[in-house]
Amino acid sequence: MASQLAAPSTLLRVALLLVSAAVLCAAGAGSLREGFYSETCPRAEEIVREAVADGLALNPGWAAGLLHMSFHDCFVRGCDASILLDATPTGEPVEKEAPANGPILRGLELIDDAKQRLESECPGTVSCADVLAFATRDALALAGMSNYPVPAGRRDGRVSRAADVPSNLLPPSASVSNATGLFASKGLSQEEMVTLLGAHSIGGAHCGVFAYRLYRYRPDQPQDPTMDPAFADLLKLRCPEEGSYFSMIASQERVPFTRSPSALALHNTFYVDLIKGMGLLESDQALMEDAGTSSLVEQMAGASRDWWAKKFGAAMVKMGSIEVLTGKDGEVRRSCRSVN
Repeated sequence: MASQLAAPSTLLRVALLLVSAAVLCAAGAGSLREGFYSETCPRAEEIVREAVADGLALNPGWAAGLLHMSFHDCFVRGCDASILLDATPTGEPVEKEAPANGPILRGLELIDDAKQRLESECPGTVSCADVLAFATRDALALAGMSNYPVPAGRRDGRVSRAADVPSNLLPPSASVSNATGLFASKGLSQEEMVTLLGAHSIGGAHCGVFAYRLYRYRPDQPQDPTMDPAFADLLKLRCPEEGSYFSMIASQERVPFTRSPSALALHNTFYVDLIKGMGLLESDQALMEDAGTSSLVEQMAGASRDWWAKKFGAAMVKMGSIEVLTGKDGEVRRSCRSVN
């Protein structure tokens, strides 16, 4: 197993990023609290929970959509529901129009429904950012995760720029050092990063996101050597090589992240797959090529699902405090798709 040790200067930069980002996140997190709507909209969380149950009954795959949407929202401009906006006053392309966001935007209809129900009972009270946080928690609970409390009080952003997306999201080919640096800049530790990447135990990716690992990984090495050969052969059946008869259709094929029989349930079998060389994304499989993260992967693979679920819930709460707008900042949108 290869060990990728960062240079001292790199470690120092990551440490400084982690400290400064943690201070920013702590300031925002202190403004959030459990039961935020207990007086202004007592049934807020219950209303969202009902909307989520109704939505997932129609489309269970929306659970993965809500989870990945929360990641993409919080990592770009903080957890301000900017990913939900169809347009902003500037008229420039918004986050949901960025190429990295198109494939993951599933479950928007569920958020719309929850917001409409809230507006009927408590107009102008519950932010879209809190709706997304509540809905994600409730969807995960229905996907078999532990229920965790969600501190609320977020306000909605009025800015959404597609140009902000690429530098704030993890590309599928990211190295461990780059991934660690990105998560550190958001106030999240390497252990929390490995925990949160377990989100890839639910949902999937289109062939075009990872097919390069099967056919054109390196000029002298067509297939990624970290990928289990038998697993690669199975993926080739789902994702034919570019230029073949079925490749155009297959490019839109969604392949599950994990081979777990319960593909709609979040589970720490994701880490077992990484140990076997069966990670779909290069950035995920790279966790086994680094001494620090590989030990975390092995720990989480060998743990009980309940133990990991509690760690995941705690990491989600911390992620939900990234650069939040509170108090008089931002607004409470009447519609999650447009500013007031």
